[in-house]
Amino acid sequence: MVTLLLRGAAALVSEGMAGEIADGGLFARDGVIEKVGPAADLPTDADEIVEAHGGVVTPGLVNTHHHLFQNFTRAVPAGVDAPLFGWLRALYPIWARLGPEHIRVSTLVGLGELALSGATTVADHLYLFPNGARLDDAIDAARETGIRLHATRGAMSIGESDGGLPPDALVESEAAILRDSARVVDAFHDSTPGAMLRVGLAPCSPFSVSRDLMRDAAALAREKGVMLHTHLAENAEDVAYSLERFGCRPGQYAEDLGWIGADVWHAHCVKLDADEIRLFAHSETGVAHCPCSNCRLGSGIAPVRAMLDAGVRVGLGVDGSASNDSADLMAEARQAMLLQRVANGAEALKTREALSLATAGGASVLGRDDLGSLAPGKRADFVVWPTDYDGAAGAWDPVAALVLCAPVRARHVYVEGRAVVRDGRVVSFDYGGALRRHRELASELRA
Repeated sequence: MVTLLLRGAAALVSEGMAGEIADGGLFARDGVIEKVGPAADLPTDADEIVEAHGGVVTPGLVNTHHHLFQNFTRAVPAGVDAPLFGWLRALYPIWARLGPEHIRVSTLVGLGELALSGATTVADHLYLFPNGARLDDAIDAARETGIRLHATRGAMSIGESDGGLPPDALVESEAAILRDSARVVDAFHDSTPGAMLRVGLAPCSPFSVSRDLMRDAAALAREKGVMLHTHLAENAEDVAYSLERFGCRPGQYAEDLGWIGADVWHAHCVKLDADEIRLFAHSETGVAHCPCSNCRLGSGIAPVRAMLDAGVRVGLGVDGSASNDSADLMAEARQAMLLQRVANGAEALKTREALSLATAGGASVLGRDDLGSLAPGKRADFVVWPTDYDGAAGAWDPVAALVLCAPVRARHVYVEGRAVVRDGRVVSFDYGGALRRHRELASELRA
């Protein structure tokens, strides 16, 4: 039985929107929190003692949508000023040259970068498998990092010659997709509380897979008891494609194919209308909001305030490192807050509400009732944030400063009671070595 004591936080944010504890800490045993409270209410000894040194402690951040492989193609000239479809067309030929090592190394680098921003759980959407790459490559890498991974087996089956967006060389047969989807779920999915690895099924988008594959993937996921994920209503082009190709809006498309429910979450949803928002709320369908990527690609401002008011479950996602060019989940919380205020006024999304989207909101979207807050019975996933960094000089409210002030790197990050980041450095695996190999592989791709 391994015990851990965290103590000395200026503020411990136990629930995201409320419940901040002064001089706070927590006590955990074997990765599970047993007690949360001020120092006077906690044990005084444990196998490991983590000193917060007056920092702010939050639950670990939950990233509900990412494409880790894309960190090989940041700031590619042909795509830097393009909207979604043009950006994809510029990058598909480069992604076609990736292989198993690229998937492995990009996963290591991406998870390390996300950990430094406070992320402890990451949902990754891998939807192309060129040159022998498999979802297994990402899963094997993630196991080295100590970060929780929700690995989704993505797919593209409709190439350019059949009216889709991706080149034919990057699509798979639908029979092969379904076979491999069943294989990876059977091999890797862990449904138990505290699971470090879960698997979902994630056909890429309405413009890259058939309606039949969407239906069949939904049936397979429900047979296997796993979640479903895809891109939906990302921008005006996406909606226009749905209307022209399917004769309906994206929400109707999703409903017709069985893609709504508590076991489904959609990425982006920038262009959902009022009826679609009500549909998502009524069906408990989740949304991964990716504000920085939406800005970068000019996709628009997602109606997050309207979603939350209607009762839609919303979490935050970084999205691909090539459509965001960063992987910082706290930056997403800040951007989400700012965009809603631009669209709806200064009180549209409060700082603590934005922080809650990054923690409890993301955990809810991924179906993780064991994560997202710091309370007895929850897993010991937490972040210690400094308050003495330059960008927060003069800040009066240290919790609001996490969202409002200049970007901050985590001081300590723990997952399941085990250190991933300590004193601002990744310690759970050889992050420096992964970065060095990443630079070599990226240089080869550019050449």
